[in-house]
Amino acid sequence: MATITKRDLVVRISNETGKTQQEVFDVIQQFIEHVTSDLAQNNDVVLRNFGAFQVVKTKPKIGRNPNKPDAAVPIPARAVVKFKPGKELKERVAKVLPLLED
Repeated sequence: MATITKRDLVVRISNETGKTQQEVFDVIQQFIEHVTSDLAQNNDVVLRNFGAFQVVKTKPKIGRNPNKPDAAVPIPARAVVKFKPGKELKERVAKVLPLLED
């Protein structure tokens, strides 16, 4: 299992499209900025066949410090980003299961 970085994506897309790495980097960076900005405004971001990002509120809860298990630590409600994969992404990722069972 490999980790793919933004740099890896830039190089791959640059090689496939003939665009310079700087042009590809700028587009990817703008994409990230727009998605982040929209999520920060509580807008959903839907990419058909890939998935949807949405902001959800977690409930407040009581946690435990592993070093002091008898001390309760209140965890406040907060906003987090949830990703729901699209149909095509789910189907393609499901094919990875035999590789994960080894």
